[in-house]
Amino acid sequence: MKKVSLYEKIYNDILEGIQASKFPPGSKLPSEKELSIQYNVSRITSKKALDMLAEQNLISRMPGKGSYVMENQENEYLRQEPLRNSKKQSRVIGVIMDAFGASYGYQLLLGIERECKEQDLNFILKCTYGSKEAEIEAINELLDIGVSGIIIMCVHDETYNALVLKLAVEKFPIVLIDRQLKGIPISYVGTDNYVAAKELTDWLFRHGHTRICFVSHASVMTPTILERQNGFVDYHLEHNIITNESMWISNLKSMLPSANRGEASEESDLDLIEDFIRKNPKTTAFFAIEYSIGLLVYKTLQKLGQEKEKEVVFFDGIDEIYDSNPIFTRVKQGEYQIGTNSVQLVAERMKGKREVETRLIPYEIIEGDRKNRNKKTIA
Repeated sequence: MKKVSLYEKIYNDILEGIQASKFPPGSKLPSEKELSIQYNVSRITSKKALDMLAEQNLISRMPGKGSYVMENQENEYLRQEPLRNSKKQSRVIGVIMDAFGASYGYQLLLGIERECKEQDLNFILKCTYGSKEAEIEAINELLDIGVSGIIIMCVHDETYNALVLKLAVEKFPIVLIDRQLKGIPISYVGTDNYVAAKELTDWLFRHGHTRICFVSHASVMTPTILERQNGFVDYHLEHNIITNESMWISNLKSMLPSANRGEASEESDLDLIEDFIRKNPKTTAFFAIEYSIGLLVYKTLQKLGQEKEKEVVFFDGIDEIYDSNPIFTRVKQGEYQIGTNSVQLVAERMKGKREVETRLIPYEIIEGDRKNRNKKTIA
C-alpha cells in the first residue's frame, strides 16, 4: 500500500473535514502557520497541502486573508477516497550530493545508509554535479515527493542558494554536510578545515619545508576553501614567515565541477603547473586544496622527474585504501561519521528539535613517504 507523506496527511485530513462538513462551504481553514504547528512540520509542507487543495478547486487561497472552502458541491474531488496511510508512516529523507567518489563521498554515503537503518529511515539520493540549477531542481523534486528532511552538500559557489535559505527560515529539517554556509542558521556536520589546514602546514614545516606553494581552484572561494586557505596563511603568520600569494597557483579550472573536464582543460592546467615549477625551482612543497588538484601537481612533478624531491600534500585521497604504504601526506576526514551524524541531526529535527547545531568530526593526518614513490607511477 502506498505510504502517505506529511503533506498528503494534511491534505487528507482537510479533505475529510470538508466531506464531513467539519469545514462547510465558505468556512476559513487553519493557516499555513497553524497547520505547521499542529502537525509539527515546516510551513513549506503545510503550504503544499493547501496548494494541492486549491489546484483541485476545493478551496480558494486569498493572499493576506487566508484559505476558504469553495461553494461548489459538485466537485469530483469531494467524492474521492482520501489517500490512506499504511500501518507505518513513510519516513523518507533526501540526500543531495555535489558528487562523490572513492577519494571523497563514498564512505560518507555508507555512513548515511547505515544510520538510516538505525533510525528506520529510507533515503533518496540526488547528485548535482556542481550545478546550482540542478541543486534547486533536486530540492524541489524531493519536496514534491514529500520527504521529511534533507541532507545537502551544497555546490561549490560563492553565493548561497535562496531555496536552501528558505528551507532554513521555514524550519524545514535540513542539515548541511561538508560545506557550511557561514552566518546562516542551519545545522552542519563536517571537518574543522581551518585547524586541519594548519596541522597539515605544520607537518610540512616540521619536515623542512618553508617555501610552500598553495594550489587551488580558479575564482572559487567557498567557506570550505577559504577555511583551508586561512589555516595555511595563519600558520605562516604565527611563525613570522610571509607567504607570497603571487607565488601561489590559484587559477586551475579543470577540476571545477562546472568546468569542461576534457583533456584540453586538464592539459592547460598541467601546463600552468609546469610553468610555475620551472620558474620557481626553490619551491620545495605544494599544499593542494583537494586530492584531484594534488594529483595534477604530482603528475607534473613526475613529468619533470622531481616527484622524489618535492612534497605534495592535500585533503582527502584514496591511496591507503589500495596500499598500506601511502606516498602522500594528507588530511583524512571522518567521512563515515559525518554521514551518521548528519542523519542523527536531521532525525532530531524531524522530531521537533529546533536548535541549530554544528558537529565537527575528528580528522587525521595520514603520513606518506616519498620513498614509496619509487614503486608507483600515477597516470
